[in-house]
Amino acid sequence: MRKPIVLLAILGAGGGSGRADSSIPNPRIDMAAYLKIAQEAAAHRESHRVTEAQFLAMSRDPGTVILDARSRDKFDLLHIRGAINLSFPDIAIDSLAKMLPDKNARILIYCNNNFTHEPEAFPAKAPAASLNVSTYISLYSYGYRNVWELGPLLDVHRTTLPLEPTRR
Repeated sequence: MRKPIVLLAILGAGGGSGRADSSIPNPRIDMAAYLKIAQEAAAHRESHRVTEAQFLAMSRDPGTVILDARSRDKFDLLHIRGAINLSFPDIAIDSLAKMLPDKNARILIYCNNNFTHEPEAFPAKAPAASLNVSTYISLYSYGYRNVWELGPLLDVHRTTLPLEPTRR
């Protein structure tokens, strides 16, 4: 019987209405701006998705950065050789300035949903929650326009992209 009482107490903590208050000010959160930039990023992204062969060729060009935004634990298990890790929750003004100071540099991104047959390192996410989508929108929001996304779903055992664990 205690669970329903706790649930009622939690629901009652919001003033009893159960509705969000959109008038609560916070200058560091702007949903309307996010939705606007997400639409711009989506249009931009359509011409910035590449094949496995294109990704591999681009990765060999000097100055190209391969960015892996998965957690450090997943990155350490297996990642594309030469990738840097900046976990998505850590993408922020200061971390980007430190790790990706040139907003014009070519950045290649990939995520969990690009690889199969290695569920520990690349656990599948819901397609609408794909890390590529979030990462692309985030980088676009910070002014990065030379971002290229690995498009296909690849088998980790058959891909031509060099995958490796972090050696400690």
